[in-house]
Amino acid sequence: MATAIAVTSADLVLAPLDGRTPSAAVLPPPGEQSLDDALAGMQALVEQCGHVVVLYPSSLAVPHERRLQTIRSVLENGRIALVRVDLPPLGLAVLARQLRQISVFDFGAGVVGSAALLFSHYLYAGALLNSVAKLDHVAVGLKAHAKSWVPGSQFGVLASPAPQLIKIGADGPALAGPMFGTYLTVAQGRIASDWVTSTLAPSWNVQALHQAELPKESLRWWGTGKLVEFVAGIGDTSVLAQLVASVKRQPCPWCGLELIGERCVFCSASLSPHANQQARGSVVSPEAGLQGQSAE
Repeated sequence: MATAIAVTSADLVLAPLDGRTPSAAVLPPPGEQSLDDALAGMQALVEQCGHVVVLYPSSLAVPHERRLQTIRSVLENGRIALVRVDLPPLGLAVLARQLRQISVFDFGAGVVGSAALLFSHYLYAGALLNSVAKLDHVAVGLKAHAKSWVPGSQFGVLASPAPQLIKIGADGPALAGPMFGTYLTVAQGRIASDWVTSTLAPSWNVQALHQAELPKESLRWWGTGKLVEFVAGIGDTSVLAQLVASVKRQPCPWCGLELIGERCVFCSASLSPHANQQARGSVVSPEAGLQGQSAE
């Protein structure tokens, strides 16, 4: 029985990369669905799949987040995990697709849910922007703010795994890319530029390029509609499964689910300090864990 993956809007459900990847459930905001319908839908999903991992952005509207918490509280069900993700919208969508990909493997729900944190370390999420004047989620210096008012200026911004900002066309460092094989997902906004596909993608040696619709939340998250959002992440399902399998697993001391990392996403219990130390030591770095994948 595959663990169900759920997201908070339909535009966070990316097209699958293969025929085995299941879709994701969509949990709409209070204004689009009654509480009774939301409860009934979640109950049916739990009965069908056993466990549900809900990914939602840290920027989610408060009423929507409260709705998720209410659903879990009313159902009093330890089989629903609410995972708050601090990634740009397209990054969350790619992360959700990765969890959907591994959900068909023989991994327990605790492992699938806790893989969200593991996979997020391997995501390079950013955007090409024509202005950073309203960018709040990535630190921007005064000099960059001043340059954003110059007509024709464009900026390459990386939000994850480490914040970085460059001015396109200026001499200086390039955006730091992954040292392992990735697929690049690109969502085009209202900007006329092929910099992401013609310059960034070749410099990052991506293995495949996929187009996606720009999530509505991206305009607010990046502070402008004139952007191209992009995410480089591991796209090969077998590599994702291999990465998860390489990490040490521990039983949750409270609910008993097997997990990776330091905290159970279903009951929020932490591992013991000794187990925490072991779990930290078992996390594989991108360069070590995926050594050789860039050549595939």
